Amino acid sequence: MDVSFLSILALGFVLGIKHAIEPDHIIAVSTIASQSKKLSRSSLAGVFWGIGHTATLFIVGIILLILKGQISEKWAMSLEFLVGIMLVYLGITTILLKKNHNHEHNHEHNHEHAYQGGNASYLKSLFIGFVHGIAGSGAMVILTMSTVKSVAESAFYIIIFGCGTVIGMLFFTTIIGIPFIISTKKVGLNRNLSQFTGVISTGFGIYYMYNLGVVEGLFKLWMQ
Repeated sequence: MDVSFLSILALGFVLGIKHAIEPDHIIAVSTIASQSKKLSRSSLAGVFWGIGHTATLFIVGIILLILKGQISEKWAMSLEFLVGIMLVYLGITTILLKKNHNHEHNHEHNHEHAYQGGNASYLKSLFIGFVHGIAGSGAMVILTMSTVKSVAESAFYIIIFGCGTVIGMLFFTTIIGIPFIISTKKVGLNRNLSQFTGVISTGFGIYYMYNLGVVEGLFKLWMQ
C-alpha cells in the first residue's frame, strides 16, 4: 500500500466525519436521541446510523463500480427526495410519540417500554442510515471513481469513509443526547425539547423536498 493511497484513505476518513454532520443526517438522528433515556443509547443510535449508511454505500457503490454504471440525475434526486419524506415522518412521529408518552404513568410499563424502545431505536437508526446511504450512493461512486483506480481500492476507500461517518455520528449523537438526558426528570422541559426536535425535522424535511422538487427541478424531470 503506497503512501499516496494511504493519504487518500486518510482524506476519506476525514471526509466521512464531515459527511456525518450534514444537517439532514444530524436532524434525522436527533429525533432518535431525543427519545433516549441513557447517553449510551443515544451514542449507539449514531453508531447504528453509521453502520446502516456504510452498508448501503458499500453494496450499491461496489455494484455500480463493477457494472461501471451511474445513477441518472432523475433517480439520484428521487432517492434524495426520500430523505425529505423520512425527515417529515420522523418529525411527526417524534411529536406524537412524546404526547402519547406523557400519558404513561405506570412504572413497570414505562420500564418495559424503555427496554423495547431501545432495541427499536437502534433498528430505526439503522434504517435511517440505510436511506441516507441509498440517497448518497450516486455521489459516493462519483467521488470514489475520481479518487482511486480499482474496485478493490474503492471498496477499501468506502469502508474507511464509513468508519469516519460512524465515529463522526457517534461523537455528535453523544453531544446531542446530553440535553435530553439531563432533562429526563424535568418532564415539561424534556417534552418541549423533543417536540422542538420534531418540529425542526418536519420543517427541514418540507424545505428539503421543496428545494429538490421545485428549485432543483425534480418535479419537472418526473413529468418528462
